Amino acid sequence: MAPMDQPSAPLLTRLADYRPPDWLVPHIALNVDLDPERTRVRARLCVERRGRHGRPLILDGEELELLSLKVDGKEQPLPNHGPLTLAIAGDAATIETEVAIAPAANTRLMGLYASGGNLCTQCEPEGFRRITFFPDRPDVLARWFVRLEADAGRFPVLLSNGNPVAQGILEGGRHYAEWDDPHPKPSYLFALVAGKLRPFRDRFTTRSGRSVDLAIWVAEQDVPRCAHAMDALKQAMAFDEEVYGREYDLDVFNIVAVHDFNFGAMENKGLNIFNARYVLADPATATDVDFDSISGIVAHEYFHNWSGNRVTCRDWFQLSLKEGFTVFRDQQFSASIGSPAVKRIEEARFMRSVQFAEDAGPMAHAVQPDAYLEISNFYTPTVYNKGAELIRMMHRLMGPEAFRRATDRYFAEHDGRAATIGDFLAAMGAEGLDVGRFEPWYHQKGTPRVAARLTQNGGGTVLHLAQSNPPGGEGAPPLLIPLEVALFSPEGELLAPARLVELGEWTKEIAFPDVHGPALLSINRGFTAPVRIEPAPDRATLSRLAACDDDPFARYDALQALMMSALLDSLGAGTEVGHADVVAAVRRTLEQRGQDPAFVAEAILLPSETLVGETFDEADPAAVRAAREALRRSILSGAREELWAAFHESGAPAADLSPRAKGLRRLKGVALSALMAADEHEATAAAFLMFTDADGMTDRMAALVALASSNAVERQEALKLFRQWYGNDPTLLDKWFAVQAGSGRTDTLEAVKALTADPAYDRRNPNRVRALFLSLTGNPARFHHPEAYALLADEILALDPINPQTASRLALALARWKRLIPALGLRMKAELERIAAAPGLSRDVREVVERGLG
Repeated sequence: MAPMDQPSAPLLTRLADYRPPDWLVPHIALNVDLDPERTRVRARLCVERRGRHGRPLILDGEELELLSLKVDGKEQPLPNHGPLTLAIAGDAATIETEVAIAPAANTRLMGLYASGGNLCTQCEPEGFRRITFFPDRPDVLARWFVRLEADAGRFPVLLSNGNPVAQGILEGGRHYAEWDDPHPKPSYLFALVAGKLRPFRDRFTTRSGRSVDLAIWVAEQDVPRCAHAMDALKQAMAFDEEVYGREYDLDVFNIVAVHDFNFGAMENKGLNIFNARYVLADPATATDVDFDSISGIVAHEYFHNWSGNRVTCRDWFQLSLKEGFTVFRDQQFSASIGSPAVKRIEEARFMRSVQFAEDAGPMAHAVQPDAYLEISNFYTPTVYNKGAELIRMMHRLMGPEAFRRATDRYFAEHDGRAATIGDFLAAMGAEGLDVGRFEPWYHQKGTPRVAARLTQNGGGTVLHLAQSNPPGGEGAPPLLIPLEVALFSPEGELLAPARLVELGEWTKEIAFPDVHGPALLSINRGFTAPVRIEPAPDRATLSRLAACDDDPFARYDALQALMMSALLDSLGAGTEVGHADVVAAVRRTLEQRGQDPAFVAEAILLPSETLVGETFDEADPAAVRAAREALRRSILSGAREELWAAFHESGAPAADLSPRAKGLRRLKGVALSALMAADEHEATAAAFLMFTDADGMTDRMAALVALASSNAVERQEALKLFRQWYGNDPTLLDKWFAVQAGSGRTDTLEAVKALTADPAYDRRNPNRVRALFLSLTGNPARFHHPEAYALLADEILALDPINPQTASRLALALARWKRLIPALGLRMKAELERIAAAPGLSRDVREVVERGLG
């Protein structure tokens, strides 16, 4: 029984080619002898043939040194490389392997790797094959028993999935720990951590009375900064019981924070591994945004215990089954502990500025893509955030009670199984969703458009709606689009209260027989559907809606649309146009700051340069910036008194993390940014005083960001002080890099070049790379320059052999060259071509580059 040659895999993986696994692995036992330089992994797999067939057993493996291979106790010849393909005579067998791996040399941060003196894993999506041989696909679920052995001095803590069942001392200063996970899981959910860590402990009692031991494991000096993450975890556990009826199912729940991580966090069963920036927080070192991010991400990873772990995805084409659903769940949670209106504003802003842009670019794909070259490239805003919007639409169409019955049905029918998006939709359909009309949302890429207009006749007012497919969607059926609408009089009187309209046809007319005379349309209130509404109302209508709409999101939306209209008018005219209506609306909004300061802060923010640029087929970033800066100066000139009042009257003690206190600090920072539009001495002095005297990181960072774009002498002093104060904190040092790369100054590119030579810049650390280069690419006026394109391309080529996932994320910025004026777009394209010509590109980067080149 000898290993067979493994046929080469197809370059492109297609949903249509999915075939259930030929072999199942009901049980796996691992013995991991840990050492940074040479870890030995012994695996014992009990395999069973699935169905009647003669196909071999294929075990995936990458960069493994195979030391031993046995089938049913008999030694086998060792192949030279690649996956193992084994011809098995019977319907069951025991496969034993021993491999050696080198965690310290693993710069890709996939599989087992070293971070800060500790050892940890990342196995999603296909990292377990870098630890040992296994059918590394999400539809092979196994019971896992894990024994970890290591030097007790170097690695006193040994953690894995499931429940701890044994630990003890071995000879030679070594020790062991054994873990048993009673719940079947795929290999991508395997995890281990070994190192010098200290726990922040707590307990949670489930609604059935079970006591769960909770621990967050960090470096000793970081233990005091874990309280907020622990509170968030306990709140999330209670929320999941109350809202979804989901109770935790193990005796322990562990979180580990590491500073070298490709993602935000990973939901490994019972052992979540987090990027440290999403765990560590106190008012002195974390902003309010950091606190909110930690709450949301801790909840997200915990919620995966059911939506992702207990019920996992059959294949990676079902990725949004777990991610879209879980993002929606964490959004519900965040809204429940904060301001629902502000949370929805943040979600809609992200969709419009990031996901809509992805829809309009070369990496556009459906929520359920039909093919991929490298699955790591599909952990995208479309899969996560648009996927969450689809779940939200179902929730709205069905109502919360029917939606809850459907999720109960889904969990009950698929517990312990690998499910599909179709399975989820079937559960929704059983409780009333029109699945046939809704399902096309999962298969169509791009952003739908809805044309809306009002007409009047003798029978009242009629709303005319017409939907159209995005480019490339020709021939697809119409979508089921829920739109909340209301009508107001020009004087602000509510004429028709909010109602939900279901647009499931190409065109539809909705009658309002009791509405006579002029009416203003408020549509897609609460962002009930991820669509573009056309045409934009005139500026007078937007001004009235920004003043009178009774829905906070709609009022915000109207003011943002008014600002956007003013910017587009200026860009269309090629010169500055009047901004009196915008200034009046901003002043009116600022006067309401006592009611909800967080809402006011979000509402008066100008649309980003990126969002403005996305409205053009070929954007000119310099022109966009000039128009936006002109509007900033007009607002400062016309609302100076109100802005200074907001600055001086807002703010709250850093230790107060209530929604209102966060809103006050947010408004203070937004007002300061607006006051800095003219770089006047009074504003600069106020910013520097706020920076030096701040009692927390929220105010300090707001002041530093404002100063970073100024020409004042205080700017350099603030940057110097920040580095002195926080240079030993990796997360805060990331902020120091990011704020300089995001500066609006004309010398920003030179600063970024200098920062790449800073001793603290480490290409092996994804957080540091993202802090510098994603901040630069998110700064359109300073990124869109041929020298910046070349700098980014150089970084991608240098980074790709080290960490292809991070390199591919950077490459996305170059792939959008067609959306720029030719003078810039062609230079960007040339850098893409230079990358494409480089030998040995990873699949991650090659897929982005080739799609970018079309």
